[in-house]
Amino acid sequence: MPPEPRADRRDALPGAAPGAEVAACVPHGTAQRIGRAATVALYEELALYPKPGLVSFVDCGSHADMDGGTFLRSLFALRRYFPQAAALGAAGAGFDVLERLGIDAERRMLLATGGINTHRGAVFTLGLLCASAGAVLARGAPCTPAALRAALRRGWGEALLVRCERTRSSAGQRATRQYGLRGAGEEAALGLPVLFDVAVPALDDALARGLDARAARLETLFHVIAVLDDTNLVHRGGLPGLRFAQRAAAAFLSTGGAARADAIAQAEAIHRAFVAQRLSPGGAADVLAAACWVQRVCGAA
Repeated sequence: MPPEPRADRRDALPGAAPGAEVAACVPHGTAQRIGRAATVALYEELALYPKPGLVSFVDCGSHADMDGGTFLRSLFALRRYFPQAAALGAAGAGFDVLERLGIDAERRMLLATGGINTHRGAVFTLGLLCASAGAVLARGAPCTPAALRAALRRGWGEALLVRCERTRSSAGQRATRQYGLRGAGEEAALGLPVLFDVAVPALDDALARGLDARAARLETLFHVIAVLDDTNLVHRGGLPGLRFAQRAAAAFLSTGGAARADAIAQAEAIHRAFVAQRLSPGGAADVLAAACWVQRVCGAA
């Protein structure tokens, strides 16, 4: 079979500076596969139920303004963004170019959802991960979790820290400073430690123990909720809301997690408790989707 053709032409990508062009340094099909894995991972997160306080195809969780259909429209609007991020990462694009691409993707998302923020966190996290995968493969290296993390920090870690300083006045940044928490920008600048140190190992371990895909993702989500400084929870419930969610997740795991016979019933009870307090761990949902993406791209499971 002949080798996959490289996209040697210089393609202008949305989000780049006006008139700017970047050379694709990985085959077009490779960038498409990286991006398609992100869309599939977001669908896998959406399809999971029960998820404490989160939207699924079963119910709207703690949200009155969105449902599963809203998320599907958002996914459709974002389907070209993730391959473009992979191509930019392969071309060695700076963070400012990736950021403009992400802003344009957010604009399309909001147009598709009528102004509802469904995937802003995923645009940020999965966009960076797709760019990191492009950078790794452009160097001819195998795409492993360690290589992804190193590429993220090497390529954009410093710029992400600068971005955190630049946005210190935002509501999310004020909350992280007030409570001594780590926001999404700092988490990314550090190489996504909750993703790579908690979520990916939890997903791998759950599958290795024989849990099916649904149960393994449920287990992984609770591992993330238990440790993540989720500013979505802080926004809705303050620090007490965050700590309540973390304790509930830790208790679920300590009593057998998704492997216990009544795991679904227990997870549904926690889901109802979150809805009663209007809590929604959207940051944890993004990390779960990222872990599903890592599993698919790296063959980690």
